[in-house]
Amino acid sequence: MLTKKQQELLIFINERLTQSGVSPSFEEMKEALNLRSKSGIHRLISGLEERGFIRRLAHRARALEVLKLPDAFAAPTATVEKAADRGGKFSPTVIRGDFKTALPGTPPDVEAEAVQLPLYGRIAAGTPIAALRDTSNTIGIPAAMLTGRAEHYALEVAGDSMIDAGVLDGDTVIIQRCDTADNGTIVVALVDEEEVTLKRIRRKGASIALEPANKAYETRIFGPDRVKVQGRLVGLLRRY
Repeated sequence: MLTKKQQELLIFINERLTQSGVSPSFEEMKEALNLRSKSGIHRLISGLEERGFIRRLAHRARALEVLKLPDAFAAPTATVEKAADRGGKFSPTVIRGDFKTALPGTPPDVEAEAVQLPLYGRIAAGTPIAALRDTSNTIGIPAAMLTGRAEHYALEVAGDSMIDAGVLDGDTVIIQRCDTADNGTIVVALVDEEEVTLKRIRRKGASIALEPANKAYETRIFGPDRVKVQGRLVGLLRRY
C-alpha cells in the first residue's frame, strides 16, 4: 500500500513518461509535490522501488521504469528513455495479469470452475505487520487450487523474506484455515494477538520458531503462548 505522496509521485512520473518518454527531474518532482527539498523525493523514489512500483535503470541519468500502478489507475506504464533513442517515437508496453488462465494439467470441466475467496489484505513476508481482515474484497480462484472442503482465504504478500520458497512480493497466497501445522509448513502466524506474518514454522520443546526463506532475515523465536497458527499455505497466484 502506498502513501498519498508516493502515489502522487508515481502518477506524476508515469504521466511524464507517457507524454514525452523522458523522466522528470528531481527538481520538477519536488515542485510537483510541493516538497521543500530533494531529499524527500529520494525517500519517495526509494520507497516506490522497494515496493516494486518502479525500477532505476543502470548507467542512464534520470532513467526510471514504472513497473505497475495502483489498481485504481489504468494509465499505461512506460520506460524512461529519451525519445531520440527510439528514433523520435515512444510506444509504451502494458503487461496485464490474468488469473483466468487455467492450471497446467487441469481437466477442462475444473478449469471453468472458479471459487470466490475473501481477500483479507496484505501479509508481511518480512517484518510482521498489523493483521487486516477486510471482508468486502474477494478474488476468483480456480477450484483445483483448493484442498477438500476446508475453509480458505487469500492474502497479498508484502516483502521478500520467503523468496527462496518461491513466494514473491506481490503474490497472492491461498491459505487453508487451520490452527495447527506440521514442522516445516509455511503458515500464517498471529504473533501476540496483533501481528501476522507468513513464515515456516518449527517447534522445539516449548519454543516456536518462525523461519524466513531468505538469508537476509533472521529466524524469530517465541514462547508457545505468543504464536497462533491462522492457516497454512496451499497455493499462490502471480501476476506478470
